[in-house]
Amino acid sequence: MSRPVLDEALTTALAKLAARPRILVASDYDGCVSPIVSRPEDAVPNPRSMAALEACARTADTVAALVSGRARSDLQSLSGASDRLTLVGSHGSEFAEGFDTAVGDAERELLARIIAEFETISARFPGTSVEMKPISTTLHVRNASDDDAAAALRLAESGPASWDGVYVTHGKAVVELAVIETSKGHALDRLRDALAVDAIVYLGDDVTDEKAFAHLRDGDVGVKVGAGDTAAQYRVADPDGVAAVLETLVSLRG
Repeated sequence: MSRPVLDEALTTALAKLAARPRILVASDYDGCVSPIVSRPEDAVPNPRSMAALEACARTADTVAALVSGRARSDLQSLSGASDRLTLVGSHGSEFAEGFDTAVGDAERELLARIIAEFETISARFPGTSVEMKPISTTLHVRNASDDDAAAALRLAESGPASWDGVYVTHGKAVVELAVIETSKGHALDRLRDALAVDAIVYLGDDVTDEKAFAHLRDGDVGVKVGAGDTAAQYRVADPDGVAAVLETLVSLRG
């Protein structure tokens, strides 16, 4: 299979960004570094993308990161990332030091209620499943029939998604409910300041990545992966395009 060729506008933007003194190269995991799969636990990374991220992380004045909706521990386990990579889980709220927002007994009790309700919903609709995370839980409907998927999501929206103290995130064939506010955009702001970078390139494919794109500044590069409306300036078709972007940055920074 031939490797994708990046369009001229994106290639030019990457060259300008790579010329900055210190940069952050960040990407979502599912749908970007890893293809979307039926079972979340089977999402293995594209080896080209991981090799390129690791190479970026070994390059002077270049920081590489994965910013994912997954629990940070699951992200590390699935990706096989080394300690050189910065990992941010739970849609931008979970760092190596823990969560930005304190999680107390009230939040844990609320999360338990949400999980119980999601499990009740999932039991009614074949092909749906519940994924539990440290401060959130996700109802997956990708493997359900169209009618069952729609019905399950409606029950989630009219039920636990409407409760006080619940933060709702919509994604591709999923709805995720968290008990603290999450934002990949705020995560990029924190990384920009903490790492003292001059520019950021961010790659994302899902609704949650739009929060990250919205926080990019002049000189940054946002790359949407796949189809759909986006605030990103540039686009690639699929995870192979992500690998091409990352490999281009390795070449430019090297």
